[in-house]
Amino acid sequence: MTPERFRAIVEAYGAEARRWPAAERESALDWAERHRQEADALMAESAWLDARLASDEAPRPGDALYLRIVEMAPQAGRRTVAKKRRSRVWWSGAAFAGVGLAGGLAGALAVSFFVVTGSVPPPEHESSYLPTSFGGSAADWSGE
Repeated sequence: MTPERFRAIVEAYGAEARRWPAAERESALDWAERHRQEADALMAESAWLDARLASDEAPRPGDALYLRIVEMAPQAGRRTVAKKRRSRVWWSGAAFAGVGLAGGLAGALAVSFFVVTGSVPPPEHESSYLPTSFGGSAADWSGE
């Protein structure tokens, strides 16, 4: 245990050894026994701060604050802000799911339409009809 580490422990955890880290408690107590004057000075300084922090109490809320809190509390029959937020979240989630479902259905319809109508050409057309997009023979366009 070094003097710097002992100082850091006392400043961080206070003068009471039970608050010190368990892994370093024994070596810190041994160091304090061997360097009593320096340890007592550090611990006295920290004990004063510990006592000040322990005696500090949170102030009691005033009557005006108490009344404001009671007035803001939800009453029976009124929708609370939390319920309104939940309903907004539900509707936005439902709308998002609906749009996704509609897109999925539209995509499935388009794929099924093109698969059914475009996969097999009518038998009365010649074979050169397939590679063009204009419906005529490839030979018709060879002069241009």
